[in-house]
Amino acid sequence: MDFTPTEEQAAARDLAARIFGDLATHERLSAAGTGGDAELWKALCAAGLMGAVAETGLLGLVLLLEEQGRTTAQVPFAASGVYGLLAVAAHGSPEQRERLLPGIGDGTVVVCGAVSPPSPVRATDSGRLSGAVPVVPWLRDATHVLVADDRRRLWLVRTVDARCEPVELTAPWSAGRLTLEGTPGERLGERLGAGTVRERDGHTEGVHADVLATARTAFAGLQAGVCAGSLARAVEHTNTREQFGRPLATKQAVQLRAADAYLDTEAIRVTAYEAAWRRDEGLPYVTHALTAAWWASEAGRRVVHTGQHLHGGTGADLEHPVHRHFLWGRQLDAYLGCGDEVLQELGELLVRGEGGA
Repeated sequence: MDFTPTEEQAAARDLAARIFGDLATHERLSAAGTGGDAELWKALCAAGLMGAVAETGLLGLVLLLEEQGRTTAQVPFAASGVYGLLAVAAHGSPEQRERLLPGIGDGTVVVCGAVSPPSPVRATDSGRLSGAVPVVPWLRDATHVLVADDRRRLWLVRTVDARCEPVELTAPWSAGRLTLEGTPGERLGERLGAGTVRERDGHTEGVHADVLATARTAFAGLQAGVCAGSLARAVEHTNTREQFGRPLATKQAVQLRAADAYLDTEAIRVTAYEAAWRRDEGLPYVTHALTAAWWASEAGRRVVHTGQHLHGGTGADLEHPVHRHFLWGRQLDAYLGCGDEVLQELGELLVRGEGGA
């Protein structure tokens, strides 16, 4: 395994860091409220960062999402990158790729996802979908939503054809409730046939399993950035805040909490890198994606709690920047799934010998 970024991946990461650093400021994030930052999204896509994911792969996307997580920038980069660009590029028909990928790359097409099982959506063979998904992150910013039905088939639905109602989450992710009432859907890769699978070193993975594992890996990478940002703020605070004439950072208890948070953050990062690298190399990676999701859920929660705790009373201020990291960390914990549930799914796959264990 070699997680060293390629020249293209490193260049994209550095450019993303500059754009997020310049535009995702505390003042702009506070002004955005619970909505997305349209100006920042336009700047990212104009710089070619979303389109670059087609070349840099899932590992490249994870690197970009780390930079987003450091600033908690309110743009649907993870959602559109996973459920849009990577899903269509890997599993879309030639016609779908030609029609959709340019728009996803330039940001005029934004795709969010409702693919986690079990699905409340039923679909007819003619492509009419019915059911309601209570929470879909970034639905309010999306032009399309990738929906899994109860048979784990994937459908692209235009949001203008569905009923979308705003829903507020712990983190400001422009979420919504999706209601489908005989809504037309377009089967992802339908021209490739209903049995479409992806070959990986002698293993086959269903389209749904591949997209779900890709999402888990990408959002774990986002959590790595959220945790790194929270820890960086805590380190800065404890180095400058004094108690009894000495910086808080000189206290052994503070050092131990920060060290544990650092190790947790690195565990999230390296497991996300491994899962992403394996996908890009065409290797089985479903169990590795679950491992990354577990670390992001369990360790991520610990890190953002530590970041807030090390700020002392300041961490209780809802307007302080570190509180936004806390909210994002807890939202990602919930989105990736309860740690025990993820661990159970991983264990079941290992027992069956599936997922490239």
